[in-house]
Amino acid sequence: MEPILQLESARLLLRQWRDEDLPEFARMCADPQVMRYFPTALNRLESAALIGRIRGHFAEYGFGLWALERKDTGAFIGLTGLMQVNFDAAFTPAVEIAWRLAREHWGLGYASEAAWTALGCGFEHLALEEIVAFTTESNTASQKVMQAIGMDYDPQSDFDHPKLADDHPLRHHVLYRISREQWLRTLLG
Repeated sequence: MEPILQLESARLLLRQWRDEDLPEFARMCADPQVMRYFPTALNRLESAALIGRIRGHFAEYGFGLWALERKDTGAFIGLTGLMQVNFDAAFTPAVEIAWRLAREHWGLGYASEAAWTALGCGFEHLALEEIVAFTTESNTASQKVMQAIGMDYDPQSDFDHPKLADDHPLRHHVLYRISREQWLRTLLG
């Protein structure tokens, strides 16, 4: 499949990664507030490796986590996109929607706007039947984004993340889902 290189929303470009994104991305991934629901913050080398894995996902699947850029300023503000879930769970195989924004861009609706755009790509261009999202129980901000884009909480599918130790405080995750049919209903109002 030919990679989907760019999407656009009212205020944002969801685009391919550029080498010059690394300093801002590394700063964001080193921020303890941004990374508080992840196992650890990332250093510059780990952030660069993550960009490499994201590029590899695009090469393999034709979609992935796009870099987010504000149209008005051209500023890199984070990432949003779709990824194949890379672990085994009751709900896999699945495609997840994910986002991460630099702290100074929180609370402005960018995460929901970008996520809605990524959902559209998943259902219109990739013809997916369902997209999932998951996060730790305590990450209510991300859960609010999931709800804002029309996803439903599926409490029967909550799970312990298999890549985290049994005693890790972030191990228990909640799962949200949205089907193409739900998305179309939301789209058509």
